[in-house]
Amino acid sequence: MSLQALERRVRQELEILGYPARSWVPPRLRDGARVLDVLIVGGGQAGLAACFGLRRERIDAIEVLDAKPAGLEGPWVDFARMVTLRTPKTVTGPDLGLPSLAPRAWFEARHGARAWDALNKIDRHDWQDYLGWYRQVLELPVTNGVRVTAIRPDGDLLLATLDTGETRLARRVVLATGIEGGGRWQIPAIISDNVPAERYAHTSQAVDFAGLKGKRIGVLGGGASAFDNAATALEAGAASVDLCIRRPALPRVNPYRWMENAGYLGHFADLPDRLRWRMTRRIFEMNQPPPQDTLWRCQRFANFGLHVASPWSGLVMAGDAIAVETPTRAFEFDFLIVGTGFTVDLTLRPELAALAPEIATWADRFDPPAGEAHAALGQFPYLAPDCSFTAKLPGTNPHLGHIHDFTFATMPSLGLTGGSISGLKYGVQRLVGGIAKSLFTEDAEAHCAGLMGYEELELLHLDGPPP
Repeated sequence: MSLQALERRVRQELEILGYPARSWVPPRLRDGARVLDVLIVGGGQAGLAACFGLRRERIDAIEVLDAKPAGLEGPWVDFARMVTLRTPKTVTGPDLGLPSLAPRAWFEARHGARAWDALNKIDRHDWQDYLGWYRQVLELPVTNGVRVTAIRPDGDLLLATLDTGETRLARRVVLATGIEGGGRWQIPAIISDNVPAERYAHTSQAVDFAGLKGKRIGVLGGGASAFDNAATALEAGAASVDLCIRRPALPRVNPYRWMENAGYLGHFADLPDRLRWRMTRRIFEMNQPPPQDTLWRCQRFANFGLHVASPWSGLVMAGDAIAVETPTRAFEFDFLIVGTGFTVDLTLRPELAALAPEIATWADRFDPPAGEAHAALGQFPYLAPDCSFTAKLPGTNPHLGHIHDFTFATMPSLGLTGGSISGLKYGVQRLVGGIAKSLFTEDAEAHCAGLMGYEELELLHLDGPPP
């Protein structure tokens, strides 16, 4: 099947499954202009899937904003340096149950069924192309090149300020701002305080890998991204790459594979706080190993070194070299790559800076049992079942319930949602169902009045059928 034929089938399936087709959200106007029902911040996979889900529920006044140019949304062709996705190729989610919209259907239409059968995991460039096709075939309303700099209440609405100087008024806001959307990427102070900025880069930043040819590279961090960047540096001709992790051994068990079951993905949010905390704490402590092929990608180079139990305990500039001390040995590097992930702290998000002091975190709502404390986990927002923020003081700041977090920061409250491909299938259902419910109940009086005044005739003739 060609892509054109697949697109026709997508539209046919949407038509077949289109009931009920009528829009139902009463238009809201402010100063003569239409207020958005939902503003989605972020046009990557989570933002696109959320938009599609809302439109299938006939919530039509939606706009998706993304800071990057079209085709560069998300990490896939920007700072992702893996060869393939880390999730199984059979993953679904953005399709929301529409077979012709699934990644496999697109891949087979583009590359053929045999190519799919031979595929191990989906190439990251193919995934970006799939998302671009998904956006195009569904005609999703995305505006690129604009960044939301602030969100604040404006009466019973939310006002989003953009870096262009424009504003958007919306009844609901969905934050689909990626893995780091609950805070920011993290660079340890021992590096930022002692090394010139041009001599290091976080794995989320642009790196001139061609410029690393012949250089000694130090990589800090044991996550998959650290290994991806180490491999890319080696492939670019680095003289040596030494990757250091603080753990005494490389993790070998991936809790995400356990999490990929319908029970956890669909119903983790329904567990009591005690179990949600305990399970998420365990997941964070286990961490994820790099994929097997990612480790081998590094190990094929003789000039790659993996050093466990090697946190960077000391770091200074020694002439033109970066001298690093660890408990096991000393290194001299020419450039550092920092794979230390991100921190969750809503006060670090510009769009939420004014609201963050009002938002409840897990530390505000849950006192962990003895021996189960986890400072970083306590900083995560304590979310309602529909992904919306809750107030530190219950019963106050009702506007927080109109802002929905659809990032990795949902983990302890709702499990995987918009922060990973694996969570989209169930996360979008939860998000969309919650928004639709809140919009309908908020307008209940208007809907009741509409019913009371409904007089559209269905039975037109009482005097028998025409001859």
